[in-house]
Amino acid sequence: MTDQGIERGLTDYGDRGFSRYLRRAFAKSMGYSDEDLAKPIVGIANTYSEFNNCHRGLKELAEAVKRGVWQAGGLPLEFPTISLGEPFLHPTSMLFRNLMAMDTEEMIRAQPIDCVVLMGGCDKTTPAQLMAAASAGVPAIVLVAGPMMTGAFGPERLGACTDCRRFWGEYRGGRIDDATIRRIEGSLATTQGTCMVMGTASTMACLTETLGMMLPGGAAIPAVHADRLRQAEQTGRTAVEMIAAGRTPDQIMTPPAFENACRVLLAIGGSTNAVIHLTAMAGRMGVAIEPGFFDRLSEETPVLVNLKPTGIYYMEDFHNAGGLETVLQELRPKLNLDCLSVTGRTLGERLDDRWNFPDWQDVIAPAAKPLQEKGGLVVLRGNLCPDGAVLKRSAASADLMQHEGRAVVFDGLEDLAQRIDDPALDVAPEDVLVLKNAGPKGAPGMPEAGYLPIPQKLARQGIKDMVRISDARMSGTAFGTIVLHIAPEASVGGLLGLVETGDRVVLDVDRRRLELMVDEEELHRRRAGKGSGSPRAAASLPARGYLKLHMEQVEQANLGCDLAFLRPASKTTLA
Repeated sequence: MTDQGIERGLTDYGDRGFSRYLRRAFAKSMGYSDEDLAKPIVGIANTYSEFNNCHRGLKELAEAVKRGVWQAGGLPLEFPTISLGEPFLHPTSMLFRNLMAMDTEEMIRAQPIDCVVLMGGCDKTTPAQLMAAASAGVPAIVLVAGPMMTGAFGPERLGACTDCRRFWGEYRGGRIDDATIRRIEGSLATTQGTCMVMGTASTMACLTETLGMMLPGGAAIPAVHADRLRQAEQTGRTAVEMIAAGRTPDQIMTPPAFENACRVLLAIGGSTNAVIHLTAMAGRMGVAIEPGFFDRLSEETPVLVNLKPTGIYYMEDFHNAGGLETVLQELRPKLNLDCLSVTGRTLGERLDDRWNFPDWQDVIAPAAKPLQEKGGLVVLRGNLCPDGAVLKRSAASADLMQHEGRAVVFDGLEDLAQRIDDPALDVAPEDVLVLKNAGPKGAPGMPEAGYLPIPQKLARQGIKDMVRISDARMSGTAFGTIVLHIAPEASVGGLLGLVETGDRVVLDVDRRRLELMVDEEELHRRRAGKGSGSPRAAASLPARGYLKLHMEQVEQANLGCDLAFLRPASKTTLA
C-alpha cells in the first residue's frame, strides 16, 4: 500500500480496496495505462480564464509543463482553480485573494497530488497560490505567465498600466482628446502576459524567485518568449525531482528567505501591494512580519532597478539586463545565502555560478552606484496610523515629503466618484486628499482606490501630484505621493474615520510620521457621535456567502489581510 500517486488520499467509501479499484477504473476511462498510473502525480493548477487576459497563454504553457513531467517519469494532471483577472472583478480582486487561496489549498489536499505546479501571474494569483502552498504542505513550484511586451504610440513605447495612468491623467486634464485616448487604449496591452512594468505582478514574480519557489530566471522572461516555454518544461522536470527529494514549502519559505524577499522588494522599487502579500504568505508559515521591518531594511537597501513606475524601462529590458540574477548578485552581501530553493540548491550556490555584471546597460544599477541610496518603501506611524501605513518613496514627489495641508475628505468610493470632478469642489494643490472607508472591511476588499485622481479642476491647471492618504491600496503600476494601508482602517474605528474636511494633516517622511492635528477633546466629541467615523453598523453586514466570511474574519493591512482562522500562531517575528 502506498500514499503516493493515484492511491494518495483515497475517496472514502468504507472499503479502501473498492476506492482504489474505482479510482483506477475512472482514471483508465481517460486513456491512462497501468504504467501511467504507477507514476508519481504532478498536479498542474492552471488559472487560465477568458476573464483573465494576463493568463491567455497558460494553455500552451501547461503543455510544456506536461512535457517536462513526462520526461522525468511523472504523470501530469491539470486542474482548474479560481482565476483573478485584475480589471475584470467587482469590486476588487483583493476581495477574492483569500478565497482563491482556500480553493487552491483544498484542491491540493483533496486530490492525489504529489507535487503541484502553480501557474498564475496576475497580481493576486501568485500570492494566493503561495499562501495555499504554505498551508497545504505538499511540494510546490511556481510558474508565472511572464510579462507582456511593450506596445507603441507613435515613437513612444507604451506599457500597461503605468502609461495608461499617465495618459488618463493627460486626458482628464484636457491635454489629449477622445480620439487620441482611444488609440492609446488599443496600444497599451498588445500581447499575452502580465503588466510589463514593476507593478504587483512583476514584483510578486521577482519575490517568488527570491524566495526560491520558482526556477532561477523565471520572473522576467517575457510571456511570448520561447524561453518561457523552456522554463515551463524544466519546471515540470523539477516538480518530479521534488517529489523524490520530499522538498516541501516549509523547507524553502523560511524566515531568512522572507527577509531576502523583503530586501529585494525594496531594491527593485516594487509594488506597495507586496507588503500585504508577503505578510500574508509569511503568516501562513507562522512568520510574523512587523511593518517596521520593511522600514528598517529600507534604510540599508539601495534601489537598483530603473523600471516604471519609478524609472523609465520595462520588464523586457530587465530580462535582457540579466533580470533578478543581476539584482541578487549585487545584493549578495546583504542576503541570507543558505536559503534552499526548489532546485535543491541554496541561494549561495546559485550565486556562485560564473557571472559578470552587464555593464553595457543602465536598467539595473550596480550596488556601488545605486539609483537611490535607500529603499523604495517607507512605513509611517502616528496618530492616524498607529499600526502603520505605507508610502512608496521612490514614486513620490520630493517636494511633498514634508507637507502640512488642509484635509479634503471623501467618505467612501461613491462619494469620491461623485465629487472629485465637481467644479465646485473646494480644493487647492496644497490640500491633502483623504479617502476613508476603503479598507479590508470598509470597501469591502481594500480596492486599489488609494490612487485618488487629481481633481479635474486642478488637473486642468497642470497639477500632477498631491498628498493623498487612505486605508485603501493602489496599483503597483501607480505613482505619486500617496499614503496607503492606514491601519486600523476607518470602518473598524480607526482615527482616519474621524477626519473632517478642514482638519490639518502633517506628513513627514523623514520622521516617518503621519499626524492629524486635532486635539483630543474634539476627537472625543466626534467619537461620541457628533462627527463621522463610526465603525460599520452590524445591520449593514452581509448575511451569507463568502462576503460574510470575509467581513467576519479578514485582518487589517498590517497583518496581511488574510482570514484570521487560516493563519497559524506565529513562531517567528521579523521586526
